[in-house]
Amino acid sequence: MVIGLRTAATGTVEGIEETSVRALAKLEQVLPPRLRRRIDALHSHTVSIPYDTPAPTVDSHTLATLSLACRDQERVRFEYRNHRGEGSRRAAEPYRLVRWGRRWYLVAWDLDRNDWRTFRADRVAACTPVGARFTPRDLPDDDIGDYVSRQVSVAPRKYHAKLRLHAPIEPMRERITAAVGTLERADERTCILSTSNDSLERLAVYVALLGVDFEVIEPDELVEHFRTLSDRYARAARKTPA
Repeated sequence: MVIGLRTAATGTVEGIEETSVRALAKLEQVLPPRLRRRIDALHSHTVSIPYDTPAPTVDSHTLATLSLACRDQERVRFEYRNHRGEGSRRAAEPYRLVRWGRRWYLVAWDLDRNDWRTFRADRVAACTPVGARFTPRDLPDDDIGDYVSRQVSVAPRKYHAKLRLHAPIEPMRERITAAVGTLERADERTCILSTSNDSLERLAVYVALLGVDFEVIEPDELVEHFRTLSDRYARAARKTPA
């Protein structure tokens, strides 16, 4: 419980930090000496490394409102900001909240688009139930976690890339999840990876870490970035003593 509260106090849900700290202080007062020593040892000998990018925070009231609406099958309205920062007012039937790593997602039926949508919870604001119940629909997938990962992989991003990997599709499927991109068999020895990212640098690093030869089909910007990296690595190889 102590470890969980300390994690929550530095987590990505906005508004629970102070509550977690208060609960933690009360709990530590009644811990037996043996457990207190173990907790103190863990706290004093643990180093936390921050993420390379800031984690988006989610309002705790928004999560609570959405979870209750999912449970009670109640329609909600909320303001939503897309990946370009454009705002809109949405009406939806909420079904599931999915926590994936540092992010929360809402799977809902969008009443305006008349289709399933996956919303980033940290982009939801002013969420209110409207008091109208809905009849549950069949979910878009039996595995909602897998459904969200596929939706996120095709979400709008700045760079969309297609690469030919010089490896059979089966071992690549074990390394590339649906959250990263989709794979398509080209022939017995190669497959096509379709992926996207907001950063050419991250795209290049990820592809290089796959450990197989590849060709960039698109975009041209990624080809140019690999040329830049190639020149940089070649210079480093020449300057590094054997």
